[in-house]
Amino acid sequence: MTLELDGLTHRYEDESAVREVSFAMESGELVGLLGPSGCGKTTLVQAVAGHLRPTAGRVLLRGDDVTDLPPEQRHVSVVFQRPTLYPHMSVSENVAYGLAADGMDREKREARTREYLDLVDLADQSDSHPSELSGGQKRRVELARALAPQPDVLLLDEPLSGLDPTLRERLRDEIARVQRETDVTTLFVTHDQEDAMALSDRLVVMNEGTVAGIGRPRQLYEAPPTPFVASFLGRSNALRAMLTSRDPLTVNLAGKSLILDGTDVDCPEGGDILCHVRPEDLSLHSVDTDESEVSLPGTVSRVVDLGRRYDVTVRTQTGEELLVEVTAQPPDLDSDVVVSLPVEYITVFD
Repeated sequence: MTLELDGLTHRYEDESAVREVSFAMESGELVGLLGPSGCGKTTLVQAVAGHLRPTAGRVLLRGDDVTDLPPEQRHVSVVFQRPTLYPHMSVSENVAYGLAADGMDREKREARTREYLDLVDLADQSDSHPSELSGGQKRRVELARALAPQPDVLLLDEPLSGLDPTLRERLRDEIARVQRETDVTTLFVTHDQEDAMALSDRLVVMNEGTVAGIGRPRQLYEAPPTPFVASFLGRSNALRAMLTSRDPLTVNLAGKSLILDGTDVDCPEGGDILCHVRPEDLSLHSVDTDESEVSLPGTVSRVVDLGRRYDVTVRTQTGEELLVEVTAQPPDLDSDVVVSLPVEYITVFD
């Protein structure tokens, strides 16, 4: 493994920032570290980079314990959330800065600088200064500067934050291309689910300082391990049901008895469980559907036109609200409908 976090824990005085965080990254892997603000992502980045000594646990690089080593001895590069280019230096001087600090001779330094400016398509801006660059160009210079020392691990700390949607998507594609071409092991830190899903080979989802889920993006999206992952990694509807049998797992949802094959929960018979289903997996009808689906009568309480789709909110007869994605013409406000939940798309939690 290139990078391993083993039971990493850190406290700021009496406040716990991260607790017992453990995961590993293989060589050339791009792992997304995803979670809301305040979940501990920045603390983990600082611990890996060497800017913070964790309260407990270890950071290992290529099998060596580097927990107590300073940043300059870790061979880890960071692209921070805020721009960090030196305004008085040219683009090429910014990229070469770390190479000079490492003692690389001038000829090799210039060749390496040209190589990585070519990589990010900024060779023609080598003599420009940061004030002459666009926001996206500045991000690409910082990426070239971080990659030029050829680190073991590249840390990208919210590199797309603050960019407009078009530039954000373009730079996201650029990061993916550069990472593929360099094959550098990369930890991509973000609070944006779409960026994480689009870029990552695997995701580590954080919540309140702990790991809520680890897996491939599609796996976590389709079979979330916890209600938090279900709600944070995309949109989710949650419905309460009662567990009526454990073998096979059978629940009573909206008056219907449903057998959920291949599912297990740590809940006694007669106990309450939570059923999760994505808005895009629901459908609207004017009459009840077949028995393979749960049918919930309700009334349309809100319709939002989002261009490529409509978000339709339905208040069911039990008082719960369900969000349904609709691509065709939506029903009228206050109209009576039936929401259909295909059994195969239902995930259950304790």
